[in-house]
Amino acid sequence: MTEPWKDQSVIDRMLDESTTWAVVGLSGNPWRSAYSVAQDLQERGKRIVPIHPSADGELTVLGELAYPTLADVPFPIDVVDVFRRSEAAGEFADQAVAVGAGGVWFQLGVVDLAAFRRTAGAGVPMVMDVCPSQQWFHRQRKGA
Repeated sequence: MTEPWKDQSVIDRMLDESTTWAVVGLSGNPWRSAYSVAQDLQERGKRIVPIHPSADGELTVLGELAYPTLADVPFPIDVVDVFRRSEAAGEFADQAVAVGAGGVWFQLGVVDLAAFRRTAGAGVPMVMDVCPSQQWFHRQRKGA
């Protein structure tokens, strides 16, 4: 059996039905993974919301206004996509639950089992250790 945080039906639902993705750790550095994944999300019709502690009310990334925290975002968030080390990622899952986000996505290599249990226990679907860009690439190769 595959890990419960890699449930393909949850992955597919987030990719297909979610439109607003808050990207935690997104800065204007085009060499960072968060930037290229956020760019890919935009190219696939998703609205990205940069979340970065240095956001000052004027910072924009990929044409979108950045916010310092998830709690500062004044509209609903479908998915919180977290680009932080595993040790630091769990707090963002908790914040996502607190703001009523529809789902949480931890990027490739980011795993926090306690955060997964808390998030799932709160009824919020969560994906870990998966990259949305890679999922779309695999779908294209399969002709899906």
